[in-house]
This record gives sequence, C-alpha cells and structure tokens, in this order.
Amino acid sequence: MLDLQRTLNQVKSDADWVSLRHVTEKTTHRRVRDEKIDGNSVYFDQGVMVEVLVNGHFGFAGTSDLTESGIKRALGKAVAMAKSGSSQKVHNFTTAQRPQAKGIYSSPVIRPIDSMSAKEITDIFVDATKAMKVSDKIISRSAGTMIVETSFHVVNSSGSEVQQNFSIVSTDFSATSGGPGETQTRSDNGGLARCFQVGAEVFNRIDILARSKRIAEESLELLSADNCPDEAMDLLLAPDQMTLQVHESIGHPLEYDRILGDERNYAGWSFVKPEDFGNLQYGSKLMNVTFDPTIADAMASYAFDDSGLKATKEFLIKDGVLVRGLGGLESQARLNLPGVANFRSSSWNRAPIDRMANINLEPGTTKFQDMIASIERGVFMMANKSWSIDDYRNKFQFGCEYAKLIENGKITKTLKNPNYRGTTVKFWNGLKAVSENRETYGSPFCGKGEPNQVIRVGHTTPYCLFSNVEVFGA
Repeated sequence: MLDLQRTLNQVKSDADWVSLRHVTEKTTHRRVRDEKIDGNSVYFDQGVMVEVLVNGHFGFAGTSDLTESGIKRALGKAVAMAKSGSSQKVHNFTTAQRPQAKGIYSSPVIRPIDSMSAKEITDIFVDATKAMKVSDKIISRSAGTMIVETSFHVVNSSGSEVQQNFSIVSTDFSATSGGPGETQTRSDNGGLARCFQVGAEVFNRIDILARSKRIAEESLELLSADNCPDEAMDLLLAPDQMTLQVHESIGHPLEYDRILGDERNYAGWSFVKPEDFGNLQYGSKLMNVTFDPTIADAMASYAFDDSGLKATKEFLIKDGVLVRGLGGLESQARLNLPGVANFRSSSWNRAPIDRMANINLEPGTTKFQDMIASIERGVFMMANKSWSIDDYRNKFQFGCEYAKLIENGKITKTLKNPNYRGTTVKFWNGLKAVSENRETYGSPFCGKGEPNQVIRVGHTTPYCLFSNVEVFGA
C-alpha cells in the first residue's frame, strides 16, 4: 500500500512547494436491453499526480508507477515543466493559491455498494425492461447503471492532508415506441442521469419498476400526440430540463477560465465580462443561484477542492444580479474577483481547472398547481432530448422528450417534439415563477480542458415558469 506522506518526505527537490495526489477509481457498468444482459464490466485505475511550484509557476506530471523511483521521475518532470513555463507565466503564483487543508470526506452511504451482487442488480434491470413492455409498439427497452467508487488522497509540503472518498451511482431507464414513419423515446432522465452520492439503497425494486412502466406508457402516448405548436408563449420547465438549462446558460458562462479566455480553443468563451460582477441583471428578481458542494447526496459534493480551498455555499446570482463567478484561487488572483472552491481535476492524470460542482437554482414560493393555473396559453416541457448553445453561452436551443399543452389554467393534451430557443439574459429575465419544491439531477460527463477531462456535476432545481418564449415543433 502506498504511504503517501512517507513518499513525500523521501523525495527531494529544489521546488518551492510539492504536492502528491493519489487517486484510485473503480467503475462498474451494468446494462440490460430487452430483458437480456447487454453489459457487465468493471474497470480499475490508479495513479499519482505530482504538482510543484517553481519560480511562481505550477508544474504537473502524472504517473501510474507508484514506486518511490516512479514518483521521483514524475517529480523531475513536473519541476522541468514549471521551470520551462515560468518564463512565459501569466501570473506570479505563490503558496497562497494552495492553502493548508486537513480533513476527511465520505459520501453518505446507507447500504454499501458491495452489499448487492451483480446478479441482484441485473435481475432488477431485467424486470424493469419487462415492465416497460406495455404494448407491442414498444420496440426497445433499456436499463443501466454506472457505479463509481473513487478515493482522493492529497499531501503536500505545506502540511496539508486530505482524504476524500466518493460513492457515485448513476441510473438510466428508457423505452422507445414505434409507429408508421416515426419513433418516440421517453427516458427516466432526459439524457442526463439520476446521479447521486449514495450506496446500493438506490436500487429500490418497487421504485424502479414504477418508473420504468411510467416512461414506457408516456413513450407510447407520444406516438399519437400532436406536434408542439410554433409560437411565443409561456414556458414551464420541469426540474430535469431545468438541470441542463442551468448547466449550459449559468454554469459554463460563469467559469472564470472561460472569461479569461483559457478555454476559447476548446470549450469556448463567455458573454460575461469581469465588470459584469455586481452589475449585470442576469435574470428576474426571482432568480437565486448558488454554488453548493455541501449538499449531502448531490453528485458533486466534497469538502475541499484540489487546491485545498474549503468548499462552502456561495451565491452566484442573488435576486437576479450576478455577484460571483466559478473560479478557484488561481483565477481569483488573476481576475482580482471573489470565487469559489471549484478548482477540480477529473483524476490522477489531469491538472485541476475551474469546473462546475453543484450549481443550484434556489426554490421559490409558488405551488406547482398555482403555476399551471396562472398560464393562459403555454407549454410544460420535461426531459432533455437535444441541445445547442453558442461558444459564448448566449444563444441556445433545447429540445425535450415530452410536453403538455396548457390552456386557460389547465393541462389539456400531450405534445411531442417540443423545442424552445432564446438568449441567456433575456430568457432568465423572463422568469416569472419558481416552485417551492425542487429535485436533484446531475451528469457524470461534463467535458472541458485540453487534454480533455470529464467530470461530475450536480444540479438541484425547481419547476420554473418563463414568459414569452419561442417554442416550436420538430
């Protein structure tokens, strides 16, 4: 077993500061399609990232060779990288960007993952796909999970020691129906996953079978539904769709490395400018958005980011006004703006960058039925199906799986192929009601950075009502 503190004490370097981050990760996939096993695999990965500070510049080198000599070689590469880059550095960093941190974090697991066998999980998924066969028109049924068990252990020369253990479970269920000239798919999550930091308690047979039957019935319902109308009207979005709306039009544009231009070659820039913080009316006064990695079971909860900054809840947008961005200590120093503890890496072989974590729209005071009753003509959309947003995270277009037409304060019929489009600030300033209840979703596949790193994010969102939105059918 690797003794990280002993290894740190043994390696010698002329660096001003040294850190070792040991990451182990086990990823399990279970999938069933049409009552047959479609996938059953386990992957294991581990390694160490060596990080150094030399001449005001950080250098990194990862290694899967966990011997003392392997880590020493990586240390030498990290020092060489830091020295080489220091002549072109964009900022003179210090250990202030790597505060001392000590602590332990573990996901709130009720029932350990290994308390359920592969067969037990697969049997539930077989029954789930069987429950979806509500008609011969159901032509494809699937159920699956990805289970990720990760450990991050960090020590450094300023006395930090942090151990963080994550148990993350994502589940997805979908049913596709077919009719003359078309197919319609309804999922349990709209392409995003039901992702939580939990244990095997998430595999509740009764709950899974009920959800599976419901989505199959709704898939069948879509075959005979009318197409979504093309007009500007009120738009009510469910929490599963609000998850992607928040992710794309709030989370990404507020990342400081985008605003600085670091991501322009790959993930893109942002329409947000440094002078907008404290001034820009991002949305209506009902809009309150927080960064909060302290929520117990949310996908991207943790105690410290990878710089050692303690994770705390912070308002990004308060009463519609932009007040804070998503930037770790390095970006905060470069922009001279307050940020959050979101300097995160995806694994041992990636350097940390500014990332989303749990970005949440805070609940309002309106009951869902009162939102429906207030709408003279509008559409209620659920579950993301497609999305497109420009490099500046300004103009966007989203498609959903399932919708309901609302007329004179009542839901009247199901609609298929619902879509809507808008521009970020105008759209959010049209927010006119926020529900008092909210739900949690997430994604295990948020990509960014060069070289690319895919990270896990979470969003807790309510039902939201927007005015005068352009909606259209396929």
